[in-house]
Amino acid sequence: METRAICLKGPEDLSIDLLSLKAPVAGDIVVEISHSGISTGTEKLFWSGQMPPFPGMGYPLVPGYEAAGEVVEADPATGFRAGDHVFVPGADCFEGAHGLFGGAAARLVSRADRVVRIDAGHGPEGALLALAATARHTMAGLDKAMPDLIVGHGVLGRLLARLAIAAGAPAPVVWEAEPGRRSGAEGYSVIAPEDDTRRDYRAIYDASGNAGILDDLIGRLAKGGEIVLAGFYPQGLSFAFPPAFMREARLRVAAEWTRGDLVAVRDLVETGALSLSGLITHQARAEEAPHAYRTAFGDPDCLKMILNWKDAA
Repeated sequence: METRAICLKGPEDLSIDLLSLKAPVAGDIVVEISHSGISTGTEKLFWSGQMPPFPGMGYPLVPGYEAAGEVVEADPATGFRAGDHVFVPGADCFEGAHGLFGGAAARLVSRADRVVRIDAGHGPEGALLALAATARHTMAGLDKAMPDLIVGHGVLGRLLARLAIAAGAPAPVVWEAEPGRRSGAEGYSVIAPEDDTRRDYRAIYDASGNAGILDDLIGRLAKGGEIVLAGFYPQGLSFAFPPAFMREARLRVAAEWTRGDLVAVRDLVETGALSLSGLITHQARAEEAPHAYRTAFGDPDCLKMILNWKDAA
């Protein structure tokens, strides 16, 4: 089998290529992808060449870990069948290219235990489940405080706020430095950081990826408060010790989501407890990918860019 796929041959060297797929084996399914998302976190770092050493990294590579589509072939033992709609968190199924994370392609071969069945009616929003799972993993579990301040009103920041409210927590405050991104709040307030005078936050979730903001955030903590690093940081992180010492500050790094997080947010979406609406601001046909990637990474009005593979040439 062959597939059209986004191929990064080096920094800012991106094209749509025809790649051979590894043959499916027992436990695999084959999925025709309808929509895939462009990540403005890790994927931007791969595209720009700023990603620090990362397991499995190398060029050429197929990026992307946000894909939704329809099963066209399945090992009967998997429990899936042709016609099922699924979310695929990327796949390592390409000959001649690294699958990191391997979701930006028209067809994928994936282990069935990696995918999650979704409702066919999600359309392009089905590709947002990875971000929702990231947000859920950040705050779900024992001894994890709900955010009372979220830094960044991009898609991840909005999902963190929506999940906090869905869990019955008080509405968090959200900081956003870009004026054009302060709209779209649902049940919470979004303000400029300089307009906030509070210095008693118990749990600050940073979804900005800005390594230079740590000292300011520590200064906003109550004693014993926690900063959760929910973004991805290409540079080393550092902070002034005395303010952190005085506040007995705690730092927590949010690791990668699990399949359990995917299932949980899928269920929240399909029961109506969590909305994914209003998060996709831009869409493009897959063959327009070179321009779409530049828009996703360079246009501050672009919250989320989705590539449409179904209508591609």
